[in-house]
Amino acid sequence: MQPLRLDEENTNPMNLHSQETVFFSATNQSQPISENIKKPDECTIEEAESSLQGSNSLNCEEARAVLGRYEYQTGNIEAALHVFNGIDIAAVTPKIKISLSDLGKPDHTPSNNYGAPPFSINTVGLLLEAAYLKSKSLQNFGRYKEAAESCKVTLDIIESSLPDGLPENLDTDNKLQDTLTNTLELLPYLYQLANSHHETILSYRRALLRHSKYLNNQTIAKIQKEFVLYLLYCGGEEAYPPNLVLKTDASFVPKNNIEEAILLLMILLRDVSLKKIERDPSILDHLSYALSIAGGLGPLGKQLEELLPGIIDDNEKYLLLALCCYGTGDASAALNLLKIIYKDDQNPNCGLPLLLASKIHVENPNSSEGVMTAKRAIQVLKDKSDDRVGVGYYYLGVSLSAWSRSEVTECNRVDRQHEALECLETAGRLTRMVDSRVLYDLSLENAEQRKLDAAFGYAKRLLYLEGGSHVKGWMLLARILSAQKRFGDGESIIDAALDQTENWDHGELLRTKAKLQLAQGEVKRAIQTYTRVLAVLQVKGKGFGLPKTHIEDGDRTLELEIWNDLAKVYISLSQWPDAEACLVKSKAISNYSASTRHTVGFLYEAKGLHKQALKLYKHALDVDPAHVQSLVSIAGVFRKLGGQSGPVARSFLNEALRVDRMHSSAWYNLGLLLRDKGPMGLREAADCFEAAGVLKETEPIEPFR
Repeated sequence: MQPLRLDEENTNPMNLHSQETVFFSATNQSQPISENIKKPDECTIEEAESSLQGSNSLNCEEARAVLGRYEYQTGNIEAALHVFNGIDIAAVTPKIKISLSDLGKPDHTPSNNYGAPPFSINTVGLLLEAAYLKSKSLQNFGRYKEAAESCKVTLDIIESSLPDGLPENLDTDNKLQDTLTNTLELLPYLYQLANSHHETILSYRRALLRHSKYLNNQTIAKIQKEFVLYLLYCGGEEAYPPNLVLKTDASFVPKNNIEEAILLLMILLRDVSLKKIERDPSILDHLSYALSIAGGLGPLGKQLEELLPGIIDDNEKYLLLALCCYGTGDASAALNLLKIIYKDDQNPNCGLPLLLASKIHVENPNSSEGVMTAKRAIQVLKDKSDDRVGVGYYYLGVSLSAWSRSEVTECNRVDRQHEALECLETAGRLTRMVDSRVLYDLSLENAEQRKLDAAFGYAKRLLYLEGGSHVKGWMLLARILSAQKRFGDGESIIDAALDQTENWDHGELLRTKAKLQLAQGEVKRAIQTYTRVLAVLQVKGKGFGLPKTHIEDGDRTLELEIWNDLAKVYISLSQWPDAEACLVKSKAISNYSASTRHTVGFLYEAKGLHKQALKLYKHALDVDPAHVQSLVSIAGVFRKLGGQSGPVARSFLNEALRVDRMHSSAWYNLGLLLRDKGPMGLREAADCFEAAGVLKETEPIEPFR
């Protein structure tokens, strides 16, 4: 086997230097050392190194750097790593530092006693590139921590030797600049692979704070964006605020990962506006996300308004501004901005604005507008995306369901309900039953139409999809089971929910459990459960170990309803003092409550004080004119009082049924009124009693919606 050698004409030192310069100036393309170099498999590494050293131009370290680079570029990573491991970087580091220090001096005054620097700048570039390629080789074999340390050594050498950065007059053909840039980009990525969170953040900051002045704008933007993505999506919630030594009192220092990401995105957005870097639409996407989770949609809207014309498309700008308005609770302003986009019937890109408008109409009930925008969104998106069309059908179904509840005639109401259910089923099919919103409303709509088996199936699928992490799904399933008169199963579901959810979400679950126990006649257990709810709310109110936002949003309404529930239990047991004590507690929370006023009226009615009860029921309607229980109770008191109050009582019951057609007690009381009319009203009374009986058989312990 012949050793790897250089041509005889290349033994001349001048020729060797020329050849090295060509080799060093190569970027990403493999360059042979000479035309006569043999392939790596034709000689051993030792023979190749001996041949390179024999040229009297390259020492041992340089020879290994040249050979290792060649092995790496030809794909022999294992052989390259073997070669790089033979370079004693620690031994040559002092000479590299001296050579770099001399390079950084304006007059190139030697820093040693030999007159000239130990290494040429090309040799320094070669050795530092070898350290970088060693890192890449280690990365290839999954040795990420070692690779990161090799990268870090390169940066440490350059920073300690050139504290002011690379000189401006550096030869453009030199590899030093490329090696530094590549190392700065690689180091944080290696720390990510090594799961070193703190080191990753520090290496990104190191690149941006120490080296940005001699990196080009595109490279800086690339590092900034990668850092943003890590801070937002990979960095966890633990923050490592930067420790800036040089800062003025007015300078902004981010306090956590999200603030740091927002700062970087603002810088990127500014550079786009100044045309320092190319336009990148994803910058606004990430900024929108970061500000939304940081509660900063208002500042985002201001940034959007200040963007120079031409930075982003006008329709995109209006859509983002609408999202900012929507996120800050200004639905009206959001709709006005969205209408600017979709007012043009020929605009093919108005699908997303129409979907957002449909969502706003659903959340701020405007059934007719919601139906219109959802139908138009479906038409625009029908050939583009099944998922988005499915979302359109979802909003259409929800809007039709809301419309059905406001219909006056039974025929129209049934038609709207049927259409709503068809749209929701289409939405489920197009979204492949993996959208929790669609599954929830499918179950809810089926439950309200008393298709309980279908509702039960969708509710179970919803729980499986969400992993039982949300209280809403558990509550709906328990109510469906109660409508099927499976109270014991409903209680078991609530117990499972209590195990799967956070303690602070247990209030509504325990209240439902108490109602299930009452439905089974277990009054004592129900009272104990209500007491447990109050204990949870008391601890929650004191904020032991609870975030401040939870304390501020403590559910006082739930506590009020618990006291009212307990008062009704004691009223049913004729324990007036206990009932009154509970009502004192609920009034202390809020005396201006339809529920509390109705419960006080219920107490008076149970005591036989009908006129006082009637007065309280009317006061409840002053607070909430659509309070169905008060409407039914008023009609019941009027019927008991007799006289000429029958038509008045019937008007209250008709209003109750307009609000809730499925209220069994309203149908029953209407039947009693019609029966009291005599033979002329018996047929209608029978129909009302039949409706009340059917609804009672499928009535949940709490309303589905």
